[in-house]
Amino acid sequence: MASTEPNYEHKEDQEPHAAEDEDTGAQVAPIVKLEEVAVSSGEENEDPILDMKSKLYRFDKDGNQWKERGAGTVKLLKHRETGKVRLLMRQSKTLKICANHLVLSTMSVQEHAGNDKSCVWHATDFADGELKDELFCIRFASVENCKTFMETFQEVVESQKNKEENKDATATAGLLEKLSVEEKKPEDKTEDKSEEEKPAVTEEQKDPKEDAEKKDEPPSST
Repeated sequence: MASTEPNYEHKEDQEPHAAEDEDTGAQVAPIVKLEEVAVSSGEENEDPILDMKSKLYRFDKDGNQWKERGAGTVKLLKHRETGKVRLLMRQSKTLKICANHLVLSTMSVQEHAGNDKSCVWHATDFADGELKDELFCIRFASVENCKTFMETFQEVVESQKNKEENKDATATAGLLEKLSVEEKKPEDKTEDKSEEEKPAVTEEQKDPKEDAEKKDEPPSST
């Protein structure tokens, strides 16, 4: 017959253990001390005049098709000193540059055929670290955003045209002023030779005959 008495045997594996994550109050100094490093985005001297989410494509000439460059935020940045404006777009997650080029007076942006949320333009881009002629297509979430981008882009183009025209006008005015100064003839100054002072005759340059004649002359009677 089996015993019904409870088993009071002591088992070591049932003893309570001290908590492993118990705070002992000890402080451990870090092995490597990391210093805060300032990261430059390259946009410190620029002011954004446009900032919108979009998706960018580039036209692949070899494959004769559009290829996605990335989805992120497109910006138009105006430099505070030079006044030049560049288009910059980064991917939203990796921040990789998709497009990076100046907006020049010779550029034009047009609505993409068949899609009123997209527009296209040509540019000499520097996103890959070297200048490349690219045909870009950008797509927005709404027609309004696309129109806003196109209008702002075109305003920048016109402002650059006016800036170049003013620069050319200033350069032309400076050139004309320079030519007018060069065409002025210097005033002729005629020197009166009769009024020129003759050099004084020194004792050494005097004719000894004149001195001898003066000695032979009788003294004047008083």
